[in-house]
Amino acid sequence: MMENNYHIPVMLKECIDGLNIKPDGVYVDVTFGGGGHSREILKHLGKDGVLIAFDQDPDAQRNKIDDPRFIFVDQNFAFIKNNLRLLGYKAVDGILADLGVSSHQFDVPERGFSTRFESDLDMRMDKQGALTAADVLNTYTEDKLHKIFGIYGEVKNAKSLARAIVTGRVEQPIKTLADFKRAAGAHIPKGKEHKYMAQVFQALRIEVNAEIEVLENFLMQTADVLKTGGRLVVMSYHSLEDRPVKNFIAKGKFKGEVEKDFYGNEQKPLKTITRKAVIAEAEELERNSRARSAKLRIGEKL
Repeated sequence: MMENNYHIPVMLKECIDGLNIKPDGVYVDVTFGGGGHSREILKHLGKDGVLIAFDQDPDAQRNKIDDPRFIFVDQNFAFIKNNLRLLGYKAVDGILADLGVSSHQFDVPERGFSTRFESDLDMRMDKQGALTAADVLNTYTEDKLHKIFGIYGEVKNAKSLARAIVTGRVEQPIKTLADFKRAAGAHIPKGKEHKYMAQVFQALRIEVNAEIEVLENFLMQTADVLKTGGRLVVMSYHSLEDRPVKNFIAKGKFKGEVEKDFYGNEQKPLKTITRKAVIAEAEELERNSRARSAKLRIGEKL
């Protein structure tokens, strides 16, 4: 078992409190990973409780929990509704999502998520997926690369970086971290290399795994699969994820104002439990640096 060093769960107590667990309830952990949150949920369930965990990463399967109340689904959480129906659950009492990449994925060089290791630029969460980061860098147009770096990575010099990539790949395909640095080296700001590369890698990872699209699909489905009074607990690590979560919980949509009926009643599936995002306490920040950027939001099905 590898969960201890796989990924330290962020804001574990806050997530469990947010779910407001009933001992005989049915709960879903859509980002199983090392199983840290799942193990804690099981501690709060009685013998009739059920926990269903989703993860498409083959590495996560090694952490499966041997417990009759635990069901593992080898799928992306974009398909939560269909998979729950297949298992015979039309509605559940709570859903937890801890977004972002696990520490383990960053620490395994061949996954290509980290800027620390020389490796192929892969970045697929699902190893069956067709698109890799190298494919994006070698086949996307300059305009498309500019948009990805600018929107998903908030990279300041996104336009000139995109041009450098397109020019550099003519000479030699960009397949590894070293290839990328060779093509883009002149555009990486001195003294800020780590932050810059993290932003570029975030942009590529989001594109490769269609993360924003997947997140929005998932959020729309939670409204259908939560029981009245059921809780949605979502932890995100950057504004691109936090924004749709915040808007969906507050308004039931991702853009524009909340819709109202003829009588002025708001038409939305959830009510906001936490007006402001919950952030980690100082003690946890000292223990776990990943908690620094984490924002937790909680909604309850109306």
